[in-house]
Amino acid sequence: MENPTEQASTIAPPTAEPRTLAEKLAAGRFVVSVEIDPPHGLNPRRALVGASMFKQANVDCLNVGDSPLARVRMSPLAMTVYLQRELGVETIVHYTTRDRNLIAIHSDLVGSHVLGVRNILCLRGDPPALGGHTDVVGVWDIGSVQLIRLLKMLNDGVDWTGKSIGQAASFHIGASANPNSDAIKAELNLMRRKVEAGAHFFMTQLMYDPELLERFLDQTAKFKVPIIVGILPILSQRQAEFLHYQAPGVTIPQEALQRLLGASEDRVAAEGLAMARDVLAVAKAKAAGVYIVPSFGRYEPLLDLVAEAKG
Repeated sequence: MENPTEQASTIAPPTAEPRTLAEKLAAGRFVVSVEIDPPHGLNPRRALVGASMFKQANVDCLNVGDSPLARVRMSPLAMTVYLQRELGVETIVHYTTRDRNLIAIHSDLVGSHVLGVRNILCLRGDPPALGGHTDVVGVWDIGSVQLIRLLKMLNDGVDWTGKSIGQAASFHIGASANPNSDAIKAELNLMRRKVEAGAHFFMTQLMYDPELLERFLDQTAKFKVPIIVGILPILSQRQAEFLHYQAPGVTIPQEALQRLLGASEDRVAAEGLAMARDVLAVAKAKAAGVYIVPSFGRYEPLLDLVAEAKG
């Protein structure tokens, strides 16, 4: 008779459940994040309440903007550490090279690693003039590709000069992608450069065209890098016009834009949510995940969409 102990020893132990964003993406798990913008002032309570709401909704992580549209807000690294400390939730911090020289960037990244920040989305950042700061000069010592390369060097245990930092870091490196670009060949070439520099995953610009997104995901499958799709449900006609005409990198298809502008004011939010669901359907079929962006700090309207994304 076969010894049951010997039989049991031949059975492989169960695979550990993926816990971090990096592990979930590597395992092919569809991930859901929600964007939390830091406050302009000293009180982060509203953002904390919203973040807590999405933690209870079982999102995989939260992503924290870095003064988007060049509108001044609390440091994204400070907000990220605050959310991780208060809620024990994983975060993706957006980090631009707009406001910092190379020395400051190195200091920020090393310090954030010590404080437990691992997921960094590398961005160039919107120009200060977009936020109305015509007397402010952007720094841009390095671009987003160079920032990715710097993080890769830190993961190899050295700074940008090749000097040892004592041990290897463990950053999970994110990069931006814009499926809405008119120069799609140039965008794909830029994505290739980011992958070669060390990017582990991509996050797209906000998407409103499901067919365009599907083509883009087919074109980028060759990179074999997870892509997380940006979704912001439109709530008003004014918001639709701003996103289409003024937000850098965002395009709403003309047919959808006219549908929004032609709807009665009390129907615009329903149309915007339907558009978001169409993009979500493509993302769930072909992308690695989504990040959902609230409008004007209004978090409650997103709960149903988050539940659909998680379902």
